[in-house]
Amino acid sequence: MGPTDGKGVVETVEAAPAKINLALHVTGQRDDGYHLLDMLVTFTEAGDVVRIRGAAEDSFSISGRFASELLQSDASNNLVLKARDLLRGHVQKSGLTPTPVAIHLEKNLPVASGIGGGSADAAAALRGLIRHWQLHIDDKTLNDMALILGADVPMCLASQPLIAQGIGEEITLLPQFPQLSLVLVNPLKGVSTPHIFRLLEDKQNAPLPAPLLDQGQSWLSMMDALRNDLQPPAVKLLPEIGDMLAMLHSQGADVARMSGSGATCFGIFSDWEKAKAAAASLREQKPGWYVQETRTIAGRAS
Repeated sequence: MGPTDGKGVVETVEAAPAKINLALHVTGQRDDGYHLLDMLVTFTEAGDVVRIRGAAEDSFSISGRFASELLQSDASNNLVLKARDLLRGHVQKSGLTPTPVAIHLEKNLPVASGIGGGSADAAAALRGLIRHWQLHIDDKTLNDMALILGADVPMCLASQPLIAQGIGEEITLLPQFPQLSLVLVNPLKGVSTPHIFRLLEDKQNAPLPAPLLDQGQSWLSMMDALRNDLQPPAVKLLPEIGDMLAMLHSQGADVARMSGSGATCFGIFSDWEKAKAAAASLREQKPGWYVQETRTIAGRAS
């Protein structure tokens, strides 16, 4: 449970951090069509917010800069509601009936932008509802439910630095991973993930370097050996991705790369002041784009 909403109603608040693929290596493809991936993933302080309150009946509302895109779509397909219904169904099998909830999603992240917005929202809904309903669910059961919702949801459930392999379900946490200062940029134009994968010329690429798991604070020295294999075909589809990468480099980013299947790109800066200055400059140059300075969530011991 959380604090009250100002009207005496207890509110459970759960952050839905943006998911950043620092590296995404496509290493193969399964017979069922799913691609095998090696990903170095981190999460940011910037993200959506899920708020949950007890109510007489279930309801769902959305606000925030990017709410309009979700409001125009069928709400029943929203992963937050699918997470609610999946969790409720699991609890009902044990003979319990979770109470109705009013769920509000504050949509601060661009939709379908390669930073895990929908998956992060679903994971936040699971975490928040478990707290709100005061449930006790073992990790394996919870991760199985998360995977049903989507390949990215288990890693968003963790929301801390990790390596994800397979289709994303094989997760290794990185408790020693440092906090980074980032700038996120998105031109608010979509790219088709299936189209990008179709344009990918080689689906049998080198995995993440084996020593990566042991790098700790020295991981940055390995960034040149890491890639996003989806970046070249994405640039062909949306040239603005190349523009964003060039602009981040021109602002002093030590590393600039596309996240996931795009179109969001990130720049890693040596300190927070440089990240803030770069974001301010980019916002002035591209006022219609999404530009956000943020810090990543540092690794933590379990």
